[in-house]
Amino acid sequence: MQLNWITGERLIGVLCLCLVSAGLYAHGVDDDTRLFLMNNQGTAIMPFLYIGAKHMVTGYDHLLFLVGVIFFLYRPTDVIIYVTFFTIGHSTTLLLGVLSDIQVNAYLIDAIIGFSIVYKGFDNLGGFQRLFGYQPDTKLAVLIFGLFHGFGLATKIQEFELPDNGLITNIIAFNVGVELGQFFALMIVLLGITIWRRSGSYLRFATVTNTLLMSAGMLLMGYQLTGYFVAGTDPIS
Repeated sequence: MQLNWITGERLIGVLCLCLVSAGLYAHGVDDDTRLFLMNNQGTAIMPFLYIGAKHMVTGYDHLLFLVGVIFFLYRPTDVIIYVTFFTIGHSTTLLLGVLSDIQVNAYLIDAIIGFSIVYKGFDNLGGFQRLFGYQPDTKLAVLIFGLFHGFGLATKIQEFELPDNGLITNIIAFNVGVELGQFFALMIVLLGITIWRRSGSYLRFATVTNTLLMSAGMLLMGYQLTGYFVAGTDPIS
């Protein structure tokens, strides 16, 4: 029992760390990556593959949303279905946003991404049923929020005004890297949750965990909306 308690406590501690990090580093780009993107000319498949994977693994906003999505999914087929909906959504708007040069304010799109985390935590807590007596289509919600997450990725890439030479290949490589990073991160999250589910603390801490998810989303929303009203259209990097 003591081991189970420690396992749950540690996992919640990791989530708390992500909560703090979510608002600060959700779409951050390190100096080396920034320098490469600003100076790259032509096709660079492997670097963009790596950058895409790295961005997803360190993108706490995306990961927190996925934690919410899979938190109460017990069957592997359900996990695959929901993650596929999310993947279709963010892959579509990532490619469309960059290749069609669709400009979306970075603050607002990241605020919506923060809201997606709040939404999923609220949904996991049964908030819609308790307050409204209605349960929205969860798969549709994941798909729609996936579209916004994709625009979040696209806005970050668009900041660097990549040259047209090799753009399509580079963006596809970036998107593939994002999927690889998502798969790697998801496997770690699933492993942690699967181990935690074997203990009695999993359900005892379910409310706390999803409340923390909502708090993380609110923190990210507040951070981005503050940036929008204070700094206008210049994105937070």
